[in-house]
Amino acid sequence: MKKQSGKWMLTVWTLACFVLSAGVVPSFDTAESKAVQAAAEATLIPGSFAELAKTASRSVVNISTVKTVKGRGLMPMPFGQGDPFRDFFERFFRDQMPRDFRQQSLGTGFIIDKQGYIVTNNHVVEMADEIKVRFSDGKEYEAKIVGKDSKTDLALIKIESDDTLQPLPLGDSEKLEVGEWVVAIGNPFGLGNTVTAGIVSAKYRQIGASSYDNFIQTDASINPGNSGGPLLNTSGEVVGINTAIFSQSGGNIGIGFAIPVNMAKDLLPQLKKGRVVRGWLGVMVQKITPELKEKLDLKDEKGALVADVTKEGPAEQAGIERGDVIVSFDGKEIKEMRDLPFVVASTPVDKTVNVEVIRKGKKQRFDVKIGELKDDQEAALVAEAPPRLGMSVEELTPELAKNLGLTERSGLVVVQVEDDSPAAAAGLRPGDVILEIDQSPVTSVDDFNIRIEKYKQGDTILLLAKRRGATVFLTLKVSE
Repeated sequence: MKKQSGKWMLTVWTLACFVLSAGVVPSFDTAESKAVQAAAEATLIPGSFAELAKTASRSVVNISTVKTVKGRGLMPMPFGQGDPFRDFFERFFRDQMPRDFRQQSLGTGFIIDKQGYIVTNNHVVEMADEIKVRFSDGKEYEAKIVGKDSKTDLALIKIESDDTLQPLPLGDSEKLEVGEWVVAIGNPFGLGNTVTAGIVSAKYRQIGASSYDNFIQTDASINPGNSGGPLLNTSGEVVGINTAIFSQSGGNIGIGFAIPVNMAKDLLPQLKKGRVVRGWLGVMVQKITPELKEKLDLKDEKGALVADVTKEGPAEQAGIERGDVIVSFDGKEIKEMRDLPFVVASTPVDKTVNVEVIRKGKKQRFDVKIGELKDDQEAALVAEAPPRLGMSVEELTPELAKNLGLTERSGLVVVQVEDDSPAAAAGLRPGDVILEIDQSPVTSVDDFNIRIEKYKQGDTILLLAKRRGATVFLTLKVSE
């Protein structure tokens, strides 16, 4: 009897393995079995992307643009405008002189509604004189730019067509999980509609493209010409807009980046109006390092440290000060510095929001009326600072300010930083104007020396410095 039971169990296990390998998950009634079933379904490798590719490719377009690149004008004469050989040069080299020329480029886009709106990258269509859109069936249309945004590298173009257009459904990039299968469709190297597949390698990537970096990273092959094409989930929904690759050769090495579709969905209403308007808080923020955390007496490194406040900006008018740590904005937690620019930019202009900050260890709340972000908003006494800092400072004079190209006319300026010194490790540079030591103003060399002498080996000094019109907090560790 026991042997028969064992054989029965073996048969059931073999059948289960066969069924799972065939891509079928059996259904059971218990809660535990249902959980196992759901997990198995989630991890199954898709047998084919053929149907998805066939359906989606009808909505993906190849974009070709032509832009006029201005030449450099007349060839410069070796001996200036009065060159005696001018006639000679113009006669024999006129045809070789650089002139305006037409530059062609390629990209991808996808239909988002039946009215003919197409989403692509800003860098695909920026400054284009002509834009042509070609579908997978060979039909070609002239397109015009409706709206574009360089900060997120998104653009909206439009075609006029009597045909029934098939838009791609827009998904939810927040629900996308690392490890999920995704499909990219584009026009790599001008080859036409090309389908590649991979997984989501990471989310919320910042690559230094702008203050609004929030990329999806994928190993689905993305190459030049894929820019502006859709990144799709296995349901055929757009979850991202392919925009960049990380490569030393210019080709795909398995590290591609896509703009989350939720960011595009937020901007589409404004892009259709032709202009993107962003909220403005009027602060410059920086990342909280372990050293800054200790000096500012913070419990953790969460939040965005306010390094500077714009005069008469929304933050200053509400009472926010330099040195505050913003931990919440309009009910949204600010976990790190890069969280703040995006949530502020997404806030409607003139909306009053609650901003929570930590100031000298205590939480404070301020009501801030958000403004609109504009495109253009961003023989002296010499003393050798103690050798343990590795820098020289001077009291700033008008003449010294002019020589260093500074707009400030008073303060304490760094004139020299030694290599491999504490000052260099802290990030100090010649031309930096030191405003504060441990959150207290410093204005003279004597004051600077007196206060620095009080620090012992191993102490950390919090400096506030002004650099190119902006202020930044720096931590300097005292050595021998």
